[in-house]
Amino acid sequence: MKFGIFYEHQLPRPWDEGAEHRLLQEALDQVELADRLGIDYAWEVEHHFLEEYSHSSAPEIFLAACSQRTRNIRLGHGICLMPPKYNHPARVAERIATLDLVSNGRVEFGTGESASVMELGGFNVGFDNAEKRRMWTEAVEQCANMLALNPYPGFKGEFFEMPCRNVVPKPLQKPHPPLWVACSNRETIKLAARCGIGALTFAFVDPREAKQWVDDYYRIFREECVPIGHAVNPNVAMVTGFSVHPDETEARRRGEDGLRFFRYGLAHHYIFGEHKPGRTDIWANFEKARHALPPAGPEQGIGTPDQVRTHLRHFEESGVDQTIFIQQGGRNRHEHICEALKLFAGEVMPEFRAREIERQKRKDAELAPYVEKAMARKQVMKPMRDEEIPVYVALGRKVAEEGTGTERQQQNAKLWADAAKVTLGDPDRHGAPTPAA
Repeated sequence: MKFGIFYEHQLPRPWDEGAEHRLLQEALDQVELADRLGIDYAWEVEHHFLEEYSHSSAPEIFLAACSQRTRNIRLGHGICLMPPKYNHPARVAERIATLDLVSNGRVEFGTGESASVMELGGFNVGFDNAEKRRMWTEAVEQCANMLALNPYPGFKGEFFEMPCRNVVPKPLQKPHPPLWVACSNRETIKLAARCGIGALTFAFVDPREAKQWVDDYYRIFREECVPIGHAVNPNVAMVTGFSVHPDETEARRRGEDGLRFFRYGLAHHYIFGEHKPGRTDIWANFEKARHALPPAGPEQGIGTPDQVRTHLRHFEESGVDQTIFIQQGGRNRHEHICEALKLFAGEVMPEFRAREIERQKRKDAELAPYVEKAMARKQVMKPMRDEEIPVYVALGRKVAEEGTGTERQQQNAKLWADAAKVTLGDPDRHGAPTPAA
């Protein structure tokens, strides 16, 4: 089993001067440390307007900064919002490819739909779940095409259209970085399997339930997968809390409230809350409700190294491919997070690392024939023949030729047209003096 760390960039009120700056700088330090310790993944969300719960509205910027301070850790969008009113698919493809290049091919391309009133309403996306799913499907498939095809033939769909363009740059990972989708229930897990992409499971499930989700995923992947991208990524990742200390009481003191606030803030924005932008104090409300909230202990990744080891073994035995730690939640302190990561890497992670290499080999061999069958079922967007690629005339020339430009524009167009008829290596034709014989 592999391990990841996860960032919402939570910032409970009250906010003092420089709080957001400090939050991001500490997170960068944590990712750099995780890379040195051998943690496999760093995941960063995209959210908008979700005060206190998530101040992570530009994950590509944060991940790009991480890429220059790390060498091995995979850099994951967990997730990129795909409805075109959030992000035009071509802009997503450009950012993913650029991040892949500057990180030397370490990007994980996580995708999702969004489900909060603050975000959906803020971008006028709409609240219909079936429509959002169609938006996601259209955008993800076309993003993958843009990353893989040269040129992209163009597309006219339900939610966006664009003409033929070569979307550049292209990613280092071919045909594109591994695809994932955010999953909050078993139905989305099944969607991920059918589409041949990784399942980023952000629901808190116990290992017994996790086994059911994992079994569903791999059964459907083997039997029904039709890849939405140009490659498959059969993986299931699940989140858990995280706070490790030699003393269980201290581990809970350091990490329990952070995990409980994570859940409370999520519920505030997605389930029960009333929010006045710039004014609602979610942390104050959390403190009033704390006595009624369930505890968070060893069964959720908060405890001694032995307790956390047992907790993670249960996920491993359930077939989970990756466990993602929610270590940055609520008011969890930077120094405590770093101490817990070091303790985990020194006392817990090595035994999982030893088993992971052999597990991955077995998994790849077992799934190979099913991957081949899945790829054979995919209907690939047909590449364009050279003679099919349209030619586009520069706007200035077009304006001049149509007679709609000014006299100056028409004169300039004629000059450039004349210049285009000769090579730059012919000085006589460009007004340069003729060399002496």
